[in-house]
Amino acid sequence: MRLTQLSDYSLRVLMYLGARPDRLATIQEIADAYGISQNHLMKVVHRLAQHGFVETVRGRGGGLRLRGAAGDIRIGDVVRAVEEDFRIVECFGSGDTCRITDVCRLKRILNLALKAFLTTLDEWTLADLVQKPKALVEILAID
Repeated sequence: MRLTQLSDYSLRVLMYLGARPDRLATIQEIADAYGISQNHLMKVVHRLAQHGFVETVRGRGGGLRLRGAAGDIRIGDVVRAVEEDFRIVECFGSGDTCRITDVCRLKRILNLALKAFLTTLDEWTLADLVQKPKALVEILAID
């Protein structure tokens, strides 16, 4: 299984914000810190805001911040919110044309594996990812 770039960037944004929860950050500074497109990050932040992980503040001096405490943000919840497709194989979707679906046990096994994957992610929070905020602040050059 492979997560999309959306999940990767979403987790990076949250880690950035979690490293300095006492201040607002801008999309531009996060994009610069990670060397990724500001336009792409705007979509990521919009999605995170829609799902209640970040709060955006408009106007002069605005920016974004975590909506809640880092310890309340479960990694599994973030991945579920931003990933659009957990169809690991064709038979997970509605357009299944596989000839062996009716007798195949692979779908059941992969479904169990997917559940185990998400259950493991549920055991971790953003706070676990930012246990060493000073190191993140330093490496990302956060003011």
